[in-house]
Amino acid sequence: MTTSSGIVSRFQSESSIRILQFLAGALVIGIIFWQLQFSTNSICCGDFDGYYHVKWARVLWEGMKSRSFPPAFPWLPLTTLNPKDYVDHHLLFHIFQIPFVAFSDPRLGAKIASAIFGGLAVLSCFWLLLKYRIRYPLVWLIALLSCAQPFLFRMNMAKAPPFAIIYLIVAIHLFFKRKYWPLLPLALVFTWTYDLFVLLVMATIFWVIVVFVTEFRFEWRPLVYVVAGCVLGLVINPYFPHNLQLLVEHMKIKLTASDFDTKVGSEWYPYDSWEFLGNSAVACIAMLVGYLAFEPSERRRGQYPIFFLLLSTTLMIMTARWKRIAEYWPPFAVLFAAFALKPWLEGYRPYLTRLPAEVLEELKPFLDREAVPVPDEQGSTLRDVLRTVAAATVAVVLAVFLFFNYFATRDEIKQSEAHDYYRGGAEWMRKNVSPGQLIFNTDWDDFPRLFYFDPTHNYVSGLDPSYLFDQNADLSRLYDRITLGTEDDPGPLIRDRFGARYVFSDNTHHDFFEHARNSGWFDIVYEDTQCTIMYIRDQKIEEELGVP
Repeated sequence: MTTSSGIVSRFQSESSIRILQFLAGALVIGIIFWQLQFSTNSICCGDFDGYYHVKWARVLWEGMKSRSFPPAFPWLPLTTLNPKDYVDHHLLFHIFQIPFVAFSDPRLGAKIASAIFGGLAVLSCFWLLLKYRIRYPLVWLIALLSCAQPFLFRMNMAKAPPFAIIYLIVAIHLFFKRKYWPLLPLALVFTWTYDLFVLLVMATIFWVIVVFVTEFRFEWRPLVYVVAGCVLGLVINPYFPHNLQLLVEHMKIKLTASDFDTKVGSEWYPYDSWEFLGNSAVACIAMLVGYLAFEPSERRRGQYPIFFLLLSTTLMIMTARWKRIAEYWPPFAVLFAAFALKPWLEGYRPYLTRLPAEVLEELKPFLDREAVPVPDEQGSTLRDVLRTVAAATVAVVLAVFLFFNYFATRDEIKQSEAHDYYRGGAEWMRKNVSPGQLIFNTDWDDFPRLFYFDPTHNYVSGLDPSYLFDQNADLSRLYDRITLGTEDDPGPLIRDRFGARYVFSDNTHHDFFEHARNSGWFDIVYEDTQCTIMYIRDQKIEEELGVP
């Protein structure tokens, strides 16, 4: 009776410790993300896209209240996101944002939501470490927070990737517990939330490979459930079948090994090698540690490390090719190192399997045992002390990385344009340009702020230049030539080919401005330190003045 009571007490104590560690991790993560998020007063930490997400979430809420769901999207009529073909491929993410942005100050609500969503993504990874009893979890927490500066930065954006990480962590837990049917609703929700649900399909394929390699059988159930959930998410969708067309468009344009047909965001281009190593030093070290600690001969016990090896290596290669994947690879690199080191930290002594073949043959009966060898008490105490000292040393080194990554991320976020950036020009258009007119914006990535501050007008290009290119390649190329200043007489082209009489531009398009001012077609109707708005005349100034 005493023995049973002692065992129960021990397990209760371990459970309490893990709960306290989880709460401590949540507190640390919350403080870091809150501080980073509020180091600027703008929504999106250096990226304008958050303004689109926030504004569209409010439009969705208004549509729900008026029983018009999904609402129309008229703001990019010349692109594949025209009112007829528009697809919200972040639909559930926008619905998740509604409780935060539906009130009087959507900016504040969006920032709170971003801090919570990003923090939950990191916390989910930490939870997985606790759930599978990885030793020294607080050290691994520091590793997660310091794994890469781009990861910390991008997790603070008002975007959907944090949910992708959370969903992947849930799926991994279901893989490991062999609970496959919940993968179907998970895949369904993932597909409604974000179009990178393909990462879940990829992770599922890797788990099927792991089971096949370690158990010599084809485990088809997780793949069937995930594929079924993704298909249902695509079909049971208010945007079906246009969502399939947009998905194919994204994959065709972005998942290419060659250069793009039109200029896209820098996030879709590869990293410079030194930039890659410098920004993600801890993640790179974690991968190296994982590769060195990985023991392929331990098949059944090595299922988890094999899975993370496949997943993290693939994500690393994708990150090297596309900066856009920078928020996915680093935390999974740390998880790979943690699960690869687990046998070492628990005293399984996998280094013995690296002995010569003839010695391994003699030791095979011992190496095949699943139980942990029982060492003598003195040796065990010494090893525990050495491991504790090593863990403390690693924690200090990781804390240094975290210190520099935190301040680098904070400084980068601080450089974001203020929340009111473009507000003056957008409000001028709302007051002085009749609603519904098409505005020629000289930068596609200015659209989110214009949409946020001035939803009464439509715009030529936005969210991604590929949307204009896919709808009309000739018009997209003309747009590039005009905005880059290679067209000497842009006024009639903008008016006649695009159907716009007003041009909104930031003040950095010097070549375009030079041609516009010299052409005699443009009147500057608004100008401040951030933007310029011009009106295209019916005739050149020289003609009106009678100048030959």
